[in-house]
Amino acid sequence: MNTSVKKIFIACALIIAPSVAANAQFNLKKAIGGAAKAVQAVTLTDEQMAAYVKESVDWMDKNNPVLPEDDPYTQRLRKLTEGITDADGIPLNFKVYNVIDVNAFACPDGSVRVFSSLMDIMNDDELLGVIGHEIGHVIKRHSKNAFKTQLLTGAAKDAVASTGGTAAKLTDSQLGDLGESLINAKFSQKQEKEADDCGYDFLVSKGKNPWGIVMSFEKLQSMEGNAAKQSYISKMFSSHPETKARIEAMTKRCEKDGYTRPTGE
Repeated sequence: MNTSVKKIFIACALIIAPSVAANAQFNLKKAIGGAAKAVQAVTLTDEQMAAYVKESVDWMDKNNPVLPEDDPYTQRLRKLTEGITDADGIPLNFKVYNVIDVNAFACPDGSVRVFSSLMDIMNDDELLGVIGHEIGHVIKRHSKNAFKTQLLTGAAKDAVASTGGTAAKLTDSQLGDLGESLINAKFSQKQEKEADDCGYDFLVSKGKNPWGIVMSFEKLQSMEGNAAKQSYISKMFSSHPETKARIEAMTKRCEKDGYTRPTGE
């Protein structure tokens, strides 16, 4: 899945031509039908959302090289996340994708996927910092809202809207689009800062050193000029000043709370 995620903004406007009554009636029926679909989609239940997320995650796990339990990458991730079983009541599960992109993401259902290439460039503390930040998006429901937006505006929207209460059967193409939205979801600066703080609190609650968040940001910042490593960097940081400000904010929290910065690799 190397295609870029499209940002789709939908503006709805109703124009009913007054000159031809029959045509106006036809357009009105279309408008009513479209509005009905929108209402059905907007009122998706948590159970329906969970079904779509699970289907999307299952599709991604099937269509990406997931490393087995006895692989050193997986063993490292298991050891690193030992005792991290839930986030605000959402059960967590972790897998490693053996791909060259530098990336990691967490889904609304608690599925956390870490790419092997990200693990290659980060030590354990830095990697925990990334995982904590991504889980922060889940706890704050940023990931859920982003996924719902993709359902309402992306390729799957008509299938979702037409089912009226049951989860639609989605095509591979639609599932691919939804998977891309999970992997490459971009959040506002406000949401990123919320995820920073929430991830900090999450790591502390699990007995982990929150300095990893600062260290991961510094590592990513040091690679901002590397075009080959841009996938996760561009997702995490929308501007250089914000990167610096987020590092400073997390550093102040760690120092205020008396945590010792880890040393070495």
